[in-house]
Amino acid sequence: MQSGTESIGEYPPRAQAWWAVAIFAVAAVLSYTDRQILALLVDPIRGDLHISDTQLSILQGAAFAVLYSFIGLPLGRVADLVPRRALLIFAVAMWSFGTIVCGFSDSFSALFGARLLVGIGEAALAPAAMSLIADYFPPQVRALPTGVFLTGMVIGGGSAIAIGGFLLSAAEHAAFAGLPVLGGLPPWRNVLVVLGLIGLLLAPIFLTLREPGTRKFSPGEISARLLSLTNTFRIFRDQYAVLLPLYAAMAIGSIVDYAILSWTPALLTRRFAFTADEVGAALGGVAIAAGLIGTPLGGFLADRISARLGPLARIPAAGVIMIAGFAVAPVGILSSSSLTLFCAFAWITVSATAGVIGIATTLDLLPHESRGLGTATIAFCNTIVGLGLGPTLVALTTDYVYGDSASVGLALTTVVTPSVALCCMLFYAATRAVRRGEAPVVHAS
Repeated sequence: MQSGTESIGEYPPRAQAWWAVAIFAVAAVLSYTDRQILALLVDPIRGDLHISDTQLSILQGAAFAVLYSFIGLPLGRVADLVPRRALLIFAVAMWSFGTIVCGFSDSFSALFGARLLVGIGEAALAPAAMSLIADYFPPQVRALPTGVFLTGMVIGGGSAIAIGGFLLSAAEHAAFAGLPVLGGLPPWRNVLVVLGLIGLLLAPIFLTLREPGTRKFSPGEISARLLSLTNTFRIFRDQYAVLLPLYAAMAIGSIVDYAILSWTPALLTRRFAFTADEVGAALGGVAIAAGLIGTPLGGFLADRISARLGPLARIPAAGVIMIAGFAVAPVGILSSSSLTLFCAFAWITVSATAGVIGIATTLDLLPHESRGLGTATIAFCNTIVGLGLGPTLVALTTDYVYGDSASVGLALTTVVTPSVALCCMLFYAATRAVRRGEAPVVHAS
């Protein structure tokens, strides 16, 4: 049997590469919109299905996070071996179908199962897209397209609120009343079904992408390579002094990301009497603006710092940027909705900037054949820790520490403050490891 091969060849034309990044960014926006949309639909779902804040936090967090995280690791390895275009089409179709099923779920358990389908599909997006970006762009200009792709993820949380608020308001004003199927559904179900249908329309666009190089592995070889992780484990072991705190810092930062995106809508509704469309316009606009600033800025800074001081100099830079995150500690206890929204803007900008720098540096520490799994590991940590804990910690603190749903803001601040502190400490630990010379290998391709 002929041995399998993978040939990368030259980088494709820059216009072709940026077209792919644009599609990845749109998919990321839709992915995170579908992931975070329940944050806007908390009260309608709770009233319709008669479930608690804690159960809703499980639907927002654990129901998605557990399967997303664990299935993402083998899917990340698959992204290192199979044509990634096909994997991306599967991913978009799967999470879109799951979102539609969410719209027809009539109980907590049914909605939980549908969220698992969303998690399976979304777990494949980042590993396949990041692996392709590494093949589309040379190392010295790779961080900026990485940042553009991640912009879609960051603004996706805002888009969930903005787009969801628009769709929910439209549904409440009978905009879908004359349409088949949609016309007989409550407004919150309309939102989920419409978002799922949009995703199904996006999937065929991935057929326009080029798969750089060739991947000529037989099914048997793919199976063998999928389970052969000795070299990958060796790489992670050699770089653990830097990789471990980097992964942990990004994961702890994600606790704050998901806590703010999941519970600020409820805070604005319960304390400041915002309507759904007002939450969508205000918080959604803030999140999108912050993402559009933070992620490209992170990519730009990562490329500039790497060119002037070397790739590993980006780690202390990310830590310094993250210190600014302490400004958001009072996000839940401020007396003004404007100040609350400003804190959300500040955190998303800081987190996006530092996060892109951290991700770009992490992937530079891994060779080409391990970047799909490396990206999946980042997603695993961010999701199992951030999405798994962020929304739930706030809900548990609200329900069992303060015992009053009106105290959601105080609970939010209680969770955010120590998480920011721990994130800064972990970036400092990675910086110390670099200074001790414990991250000597940076891969150029």
